This record gives sequence, C-alpha cells and structure tokens, in this order.
Amino acid sequence: MRHTDTDLIIVSAVCVFNREGHLLTVRKRGTDKFMHPGGKPEQGETAAEAASRELAEEVGIEVPAADLEPLGVWLAAAANEAATNIEATVFTAPGTWEAHPSAEIAEIRWLDLAAPLPDDLAPLLTDHIIPLLTPPK
Repeated sequence: MRHTDTDLIIVSAVCVFNREGHLLTVRKRGTDKFMHPGGKPEQGETAAEAASRELAEEVGIEVPAADLEPLGVWLAAAANEAATNIEATVFTAPGTWEAHPSAEIAEIRWLDLAAPLPDDLAPLLTDHIIPLLTPPK
C-alpha cells in the first residue's frame, strides 16, 4: 500500500569540474532539463559504484567508485517526471575533466557558477547543489 501520491527514485549523481572550475551538466534525450551526470543503481550496486558506472557511460569519464568524494544526500523534485521525487546521493569527482555525450545524453553544458544561471536546470542543482558550491556574495 502506498502512503503517498509521489513516487521516489533513488539515484547517484556526480559533480564534475573542468579546468575553468565550471560544473558539468547533462541533458538526456527527450528531456529539457540539465542535471548532473548519474542515474539509478543497478541491482547490488552501491551509490558510489552506480555513480562511477553512470559517469563512464554518459560522459566518458572513468573514476573508480573508491575515488569519488561523498558530498551528501538530498531529496528533490525529479526534473523530468511529474509527481516524482529523487533521493540523490551526490559525489564529487576529484581533479578536472573533459567530457563528451554518450549513451542517452543528448547534450552537455559546463556551468559557470559565478554567472547568471539558466532556467533549465534540475531542482537538485538549483535547490541544493549550486547553493552549496557557490560562495555567498
């Protein structure tokens, strides 16, 4: 029996930065919101293992699960699914990276956190992660 009208999806996500300090965001095919690379854990995977696998599949960045740095766990509205929340375990990939879209990723965009933010970002980014990563003005 369900106690809520809102579905919950468990996901892992990764903050990845380039040499300029910009945050990597991705847009999946058939959607209009940009989000972290990441996705749902497969059977038996830890959150870090899922994050590592999704990072390699989606943007070609290979970081062992043990090297990902835990940032936190947040509950947020799902970007592309109505009446759905996500519980996201978010990691940071050490170092700086280049990325290319693969698998279901249609587009990547590097986000300058010091510039005005676009209005097509996922709630996890706008409500939780960007405020955490952006120094107060």
